[in-house]
Amino acid sequence: MVAGAAGLCSGKVRDITVFSGSAHPELAEEICAHLGTPLHPVRIDRFANDVIQVQLQANCRERDVFLIQPLIPPTQEHLVELLLMLDAARGASAARITVVMPHYAYARSDKKDAPRISIGGRLVADLLVAAGASRVLTMTLHSPQVHGFFSVPVDHLHALRELAAHFRRYDLSNTVVVSPDLGGAKEAAHFARMLGTDVAMGAKQRFSDDRVVISSIIGDVSGKDVIVIDDEIAKGSTVIELLQRLRERGARTVRVACTHGLFSGGAVERLSAVPEVEEIVCTNTVPPPKPSDKLTVLSIAPALADAMRRIHDGESVSSLFDTV
Repeated sequence: MVAGAAGLCSGKVRDITVFSGSAHPELAEEICAHLGTPLHPVRIDRFANDVIQVQLQANCRERDVFLIQPLIPPTQEHLVELLLMLDAARGASAARITVVMPHYAYARSDKKDAPRISIGGRLVADLLVAAGASRVLTMTLHSPQVHGFFSVPVDHLHALRELAAHFRRYDLSNTVVVSPDLGGAKEAAHFARMLGTDVAMGAKQRFSDDRVVISSIIGDVSGKDVIVIDDEIAKGSTVIELLQRLRERGARTVRVACTHGLFSGGAVERLSAVPEVEEIVCTNTVPPPKPSDKLTVLSIAPALADAMRRIHDGESVSSLFDTV
């Protein structure tokens, strides 16, 4: 039991019980180490007809249950696992069920930008609530409106504090923070204020999942040390395009930073091959790729553990991102 839980308001929510799906058990183990509580086992079976069955192998009755599962490839498999874990916890009479979802992959499906297109971010939010989620703890959603897709409370953390602490180790006197697009301009401006630097941004147009054009950069990057900040990097198409524009405009060095380092299809190798790129920084919201000389992985386990403790004890979570 987490320290201070005995004084929980009215005693309605009792001991904390943590489970993890198969998406990122290493992160779940690290979170539980910070909480000082065990990570309880989950049995996942598959029937001959390919149907998944989940069994939570610890008592949930009248307990404060946390289910840790980022939605990463194979995304649909991990989503169904999470839905079944929620159903199992609800059926086992959990007092409250909090989904700890460091990466919400469906957040990219957040608007109707083509005829007859689905809005997966809202649909999956409804599925999680229907399956039994009482609360959601997540990190760096793709866009702010996704927060409103959930009909239960959402604690939305950012990794800017961890990223800023890393970059403050460098000389930032000639540095500018650059967002690849206008959609990330607000977060980039926050990050620049935390570092005490200038900010610039790219003018991006996306034609498909892997075809992006950045026509110009708004702001001065000539002779500057650039920190590119984005919420996630998957194939790296946007960052590669941005690096070309930065080179044309005379940027001196580049460090690339993101919260969700998906790095599919050899993205780390492609980014590392660019001479100007000195470092690639991400967090472990998703399992990190194989080690690289230029890759640095920061842990967000302490922040998630602190947020889980505060949720359990009925304390404010907002102080964890007040600096943002």
